[in-house]
Amino acid sequence: MRPDAVHAVIAVKNLERAKSRLAEELSPADRSRLVLAMLSDTVHAALAAGIGSVTVVTPDSGVAAAVHALGAAAHPDPEAADDGLNAALADAAEAVRDRHGAVDLLALQADLPALRPSELTDMLACAPVTGRALVADHTGQGTAALLVRDGLAPLRPLFGPDSARRHADSGAKDLDGDWPGLRLDVDTPADLRAAVTLGLGAATTALLRDIGWPHPVHTDLIRRCGAGHMCAR
Repeated sequence: MRPDAVHAVIAVKNLERAKSRLAEELSPADRSRLVLAMLSDTVHAALAAGIGSVTVVTPDSGVAAAVHALGAAAHPDPEAADDGLNAALADAAEAVRDRHGAVDLLALQADLPALRPSELTDMLACAPVTGRALVADHTGQGTAALLVRDGLAPLRPLFGPDSARRHADSGAKDLDGDWPGLRLDVDTPADLRAAVTLGLGAATTALLRDIGWPHPVHTDLIRRCGAGHMCAR
C-alpha cells in the first residue's frame, strides 16, 4: 500500500508539563523547546515518507503554530476529563476522516527524533494489508505506532502503561521489524542519549547544540549499521 493512503495523528500536551523525567538535566524552558524540536523531526520524517497527512492534536497554541509551519494540521484537544491522551487521538482521527474520507490511520508518538522516513515506509510495507498493527517501543511495553488499515474501523487507541500488550489484546498484530528510530520515543536522559547515538533529525540536533547538551551530537544521519531497515517475515 502507498504511504499516502495512510494519515497520521499525533498528540502533544501542554509544553510546560512535558518531559518531566528530563528535569534532572534540562530546565523547563529547554524541555519545552526539546518537545517542539522532537515533534518537528517526527512530523518531518512522516511527511518525507509520503504519509497522506499529519494531524497534531494539542491544547497548546504554541504547538499548534509550530505544527502549521511544518506543513501539518493542528486539531484542538477535546480536553476530556478521563483518558485524555486516547480521547484526544480518537477525536483527531475522526476529524481526519471527516476531511479525507475513509482513510487508514496511523497514531504516532510525538517524540521520535531519530525516526527515518525509510522506517515508516518499510513498516507500512511489512504490516498486514487489513486490520490493526502495532510497533512496540524500545522497552517492549509501550506503543510507538498504532496502524489501522480499515477505513471504517475506529482508531481505538489504548496508550498508557503496558499499551503494547493491550493493543495486541485488542487484535493488533505486533510487528517485529528492525526500526530502532521508530521504536525510540524519548522520555528519559538515557533515551535521549540513545537517540543521539542513532542519529537525530535536524531540529533536535540544532536544539541540543544550542542549549549545550553535555553529550556529543553527531550530524551523520545514517546509522552505523547501514541505511536499510528490513522487516522480519
